[in-house]
Amino acid sequence: MLPWERNKLFMNIEFNKNDDAMRQLVYLLKSRHKQVALGGGEKKIESQHKKGKLTARERIDYLIDNPEDFLEIGAFAGDGMYKEYGGCPSGGVVTGIGKIAGRSCVIVANDATVKAGAWFPITAKKNLRAQEVAMENRLPIVYLVDSAGVFLPMQDEIFPDKEHFGRQFRNNAKMSSMGIIQVAAIMGSCVAGGAYLPIMSDEAAIVDKTGSIFLAGSYLVKAAIGEDIDNETLGGATTQSEISGVTDNKFPNDEACLDYIKSIFDKVGAFEKAGFDRTEPKTPKKDQQELYGLMPHDRVKPYDVRELIGCMVDDGEFEEYKEKYGQTIVCGYARIDGWAVGIVANQRIVVKSKKGEMQMGGVIYSDSADKSARFIMNCNQRKIPLVFLQDVSGFMVGSRAEHGGIIKDGAKMVNAMANSVVPKFTIITGNSYGAGNYAMCGKAYDPRLIYAWPTAKLAVMSGASAAKTLLQIKVSSLKAQGKEITEEDKEKLLEEITERYNEQLSPYYAASRLWVDGIIDPAKTREVISKGIEAANHAPITEQFNVGVIQT
Repeated sequence: MLPWERNKLFMNIEFNKNDDAMRQLVYLLKSRHKQVALGGGEKKIESQHKKGKLTARERIDYLIDNPEDFLEIGAFAGDGMYKEYGGCPSGGVVTGIGKIAGRSCVIVANDATVKAGAWFPITAKKNLRAQEVAMENRLPIVYLVDSAGVFLPMQDEIFPDKEHFGRQFRNNAKMSSMGIIQVAAIMGSCVAGGAYLPIMSDEAAIVDKTGSIFLAGSYLVKAAIGEDIDNETLGGATTQSEISGVTDNKFPNDEACLDYIKSIFDKVGAFEKAGFDRTEPKTPKKDQQELYGLMPHDRVKPYDVRELIGCMVDDGEFEEYKEKYGQTIVCGYARIDGWAVGIVANQRIVVKSKKGEMQMGGVIYSDSADKSARFIMNCNQRKIPLVFLQDVSGFMVGSRAEHGGIIKDGAKMVNAMANSVVPKFTIITGNSYGAGNYAMCGKAYDPRLIYAWPTAKLAVMSGASAAKTLLQIKVSSLKAQGKEITEEDKEKLLEEITERYNEQLSPYYAASRLWVDGIIDPAKTREVISKGIEAANHAPITEQFNVGVIQT
């Protein structure tokens, strides 16, 4: 067998191994999503149906034009959290972007199968994220309300702080002043402070017999003022639509109420566009599922990120910027589903600079940071949305890097990225470590959307490095207490620390805490980016791009 034939065979074996591993991860992703989509479980769903109510996901499917096009945000919020209270699948609320009568909208639907739709701390965080998406993109927002209010055992973690429960009503008011359409439907309980959310919307509909809204329910009214009254008389659909005028219209069932919302959006006027360039979409030259085989399952193995890009961009066309300079980050212009984009991607192969320096893949060096900063500024100048493909180990360290000004060049990149006024979209394909997460537009830097592949790992440093560091800290602490441990004890400790840290590296750990908006099948990356830019096109850019003092 000739050398090139052996190499080709090896590559095919590696591709197939990667493909098998990714398919297993995608299967696990779909299985886990099916599980969280059940909310509180089949018995609770059946209970909803017996009351004549649709579930949160059924309401969304009925409301939007095409359920297949719904871009869910925060599906795994709360995953593995609040075990002492029985868990909180999807944070007890379903959120995302869908089209109603052809109009892109953010939708927030309380899931009454999960603790009667009560608000946990992660529920508040997820609701605020949905409102943030609506505000950034100037998208209409629809609230499908069915909630028992704050989860009382955790009230101290959800009630008084800036980013807690009350912030949503502040956002209601701000969105109204911005001219963002807000429509609410009261389809179940709506109590206490939560009553302000639908009533601060432009219009509030209510479903007869199942919907109710009041500041205090009948039990609390009895305790507070001694009045005997039932909930329906106190704040049911007839009371609030015909006596108090708190709600605008009542409907006999969920479907009729949702039909009315559809009719509202059927008559909404055209929106002012940001004007991002779009041409007729073209399919990539490579099958998007080739991403499965191109992404190494072994995270230390190198790969050429241009191969991934080729599976995502229209017709495989990618105009690279400064190809031979700053090679550990690949920058260039392309189209995704017709939309013009600027791509900033970590390169994972080992490269050699013209200065003779061998540079490790996934590491940001001075030259790559410098190039990226300039490219980001160019995209802002030309009004081109930015896409960041993260597989980053961090910035280069050591005397050579420090003497070369790595902090200064890294600051330049962070400055340009943080001050960008064009919308940014981040896909974490692999590693997302330390300051690399920041420079490549992590959650703290306001990406319009941020999603992870099942292969993603997020932490301040890699598992192996962190575990050894944590072990050293633990051993030093024990020695300070006068305790000596054997090598065998050290190995056991290292194993425990590594296992715990690796759990925190998981994309599901990140998604449960909304550090990312979700985990996606890599083959859906192009679709997610396209939907994100379509949403962003609703928000004209009004802010001037200004980096302030740039580090030179």
